[in-house]
Amino acid sequence: MPTSMVLVWLSALSTLNLFPCANAQEHAGGFDPLQYVDQLIGSNSGGNIFPGATLPYGMAKAVADTNGQSNMGGFTLDGSHITGFSALHDSGTGGNPSLGNFPLFPYNGCPGNDVNACVYPKAARTNFFGSFSNSSIHAKPGYFGITLNSGPQVEMTTTEHTALFKFTFKGASDTDKPLILQDLSDLSDSRQDNGTVRVNPKTGRITGDAVFAPSFAQGTYRPYFCTDFQGAEIADSGIFVDSRASAEVHELKISRSINGYPLPGGAFVRFANGKKPVYARVGLSFISSAQACANAEREMPKFDFEKHEADAQNAWREKLSPITVDPKGVDAGLVKSFYSGIYRTMVNPQNYTGENPLWNDAELYFDSFYCIWDTFRTQFPFLTILDPKAVAQMVRSLISTYEHDGWLPDCRMSLSRGYTQGGSNADNVLADVYVKGIEGGIDWKKGYDAVKKDAEVEPYDWCCHGRGGIDSWKRLGYVPVQDFDYKGFGTMTRTISRTLEYAYNDFCIAQIAKGLGHKDEEEKYIRSSGNWHNLYKADKSSLWRDGSSTGFTGFFQPRHLNKTWGIQDPLRCSSGEGGCSLTNNGAETFESSVWEYGFFVPHDHARLIALYGGPESFVKRLNYLHDKKISSIGNEPSFLTVFQYHYAGRPAESARRSHFFVSQYFSPKPNGLPGNDDSGSMGSFLAFAMMGLFPNSGQNVYLITPPYFQSVKLKHPLTGKTATIRNINFDPTYKNIYIQSATLNGKPYTKNWIDHSFFTEGKELVLTLGSRESNWGTLVKDVPPSLSANTGLNGA
Repeated sequence: MPTSMVLVWLSALSTLNLFPCANAQEHAGGFDPLQYVDQLIGSNSGGNIFPGATLPYGMAKAVADTNGQSNMGGFTLDGSHITGFSALHDSGTGGNPSLGNFPLFPYNGCPGNDVNACVYPKAARTNFFGSFSNSSIHAKPGYFGITLNSGPQVEMTTTEHTALFKFTFKGASDTDKPLILQDLSDLSDSRQDNGTVRVNPKTGRITGDAVFAPSFAQGTYRPYFCTDFQGAEIADSGIFVDSRASAEVHELKISRSINGYPLPGGAFVRFANGKKPVYARVGLSFISSAQACANAEREMPKFDFEKHEADAQNAWREKLSPITVDPKGVDAGLVKSFYSGIYRTMVNPQNYTGENPLWNDAELYFDSFYCIWDTFRTQFPFLTILDPKAVAQMVRSLISTYEHDGWLPDCRMSLSRGYTQGGSNADNVLADVYVKGIEGGIDWKKGYDAVKKDAEVEPYDWCCHGRGGIDSWKRLGYVPVQDFDYKGFGTMTRTISRTLEYAYNDFCIAQIAKGLGHKDEEEKYIRSSGNWHNLYKADKSSLWRDGSSTGFTGFFQPRHLNKTWGIQDPLRCSSGEGGCSLTNNGAETFESSVWEYGFFVPHDHARLIALYGGPESFVKRLNYLHDKKISSIGNEPSFLTVFQYHYAGRPAESARRSHFFVSQYFSPKPNGLPGNDDSGSMGSFLAFAMMGLFPNSGQNVYLITPPYFQSVKLKHPLTGKTATIRNINFDPTYKNIYIQSATLNGKPYTKNWIDHSFFTEGKELVLTLGSRESNWGTLVKDVPPSLSANTGLNGA
């Protein structure tokens, strides 16, 4: 990448002052990563992130909700208005807006002190009273604050299951009677029948529950809340329905409505003095309102806002501190992007242990795996190095879900079965954790039973877990178009991408089988992991819309039950083209083109490179994919393609591509993500790219490129040993991005990849950099392992 382009980009970053932090150079010693976390990155232009207050993996997630187009995580910084302040959210998801249940909304007072003069319906109050100034926003780990233009300032912090809101009624007088309402809605207005709310006229405690529809899943879920107030004296309380309220009625049971849109309803509390702040403590549960109250009373007995804010910051500091970088000479915006990406990897999944109403086996339960098709690639691998204890807990939860729900989930949120996007990709997660030696109480026998069931047994509803078309997969070696599948049911599309993903799923199963000593089953799944080749059509060419040729032949294509070929334009579903999602008339690839899926053979690059005519042709094809913008870095299938040059002996090209994508598509701004964050997938991609080690998930492989800092250190949370990557000739303008030579623990190292022991044993990797591509890492013996090369089927 031209130095001038990098300098322009860095200059632009340095002028950003929306959410200032101290200059990176001032903190090379006594490093505090929290100063570099900007929770508002991705809060605009489809990042869909949750920018509010939470703990790592916490269930309580408090933020201002807006009516913006990308409000899946609650708040957006796009000129939209605030609809309320709620404490259940997901982060970075697609689908419909997720959670956002039981929002609070404050008023300095009702005109004429008449409760019927306040505005209760969400749409109306949002339009007239939900505006705010961007300058009033303040977000940091464990805290979110904002001021409505109508007067109330709202600050919030959280514990595990409880949110604490502080309302300061700016501009109110001691004769005003501020009102706080709490309604039975959610972000996507999905409430079903029979929402209930009760307010105690003596204490002001509001309790309630309602049934809602999940964002991207089957079924319904029922959350409960318990809200207590402290501060100003309570004047009165009551309930509201639609646009009318009464202080004489204190209980409400409300239907959905007769026209499909949830009827507004909820409760309110008024306070006697507008000069005094009011604290609202909202306990949460998926078991009962009584448990929500118990959670709040146990976690926040004294409404101590400063204490809980400090506790939350310390929890985040502990999670982020194992990774330290030397930011000398590096623009602070880059450091901010790096740590903010790491921060987002620990917002989802969420620890719902003790809050699962579906089963209770004394095992951990995590929710918001949304979705594993996205997160297996970088988020889970990142947590295996930064927080292996939590990863072990998540895997135990996945195995527990298998035991009680029948299959490992590919997507799960709001206690519901999310829709499967491709293969059974929890298999990849379990394999990644297994081959990297993480134990943490995981029952690997049960884990192996779970992944093997994915491969062998078709669920009745493979829309939402497991795999479809298993009989054809076993008989034909691929998933056919218009399959005759009478054993289970799901969306009968994506046959190319499902075939490729099933093949990799089977390879991952084989890795666990190998480790457990199941030799026959290892060989069986290794054989079926080669089924991807059955959809490769060597004479298929690719044309642009104007009829001109891309110049490449040999692409994956759909096939029928009778083994004849179907046709899908290799460019269909490429960057910017829609219609390739979970629809009945969708394509045979999911969210990505045949062109891009042409590189999804993560376990057998040697054979794939041979099919494409050798390393030089492979690199040429990969360059075409990126140069012609066929791929989209805003979607997860593109992640590994940035670094796949390593397998063709061109690690320098991976470094060049990494710097292009990071500089062009990521920035420390609200619109600084190229796509929705997908529960930390974008954040972890960025973090891996910037620290210079990129995973091939499901394998014990990290691809080496130079870090974006002079050095990166990671203290392993379990072994206590510190791994170090250090650059010699580091250039913060990024002219020197090519490795000339390397040493590992002081000895010459020519392989362009490294394994997980680098982190657990605390090794030191020293990279000498230059401005031109060198011969380092280019020989056949230096490239990462590949199935065919390992078995002698083909060479790279």
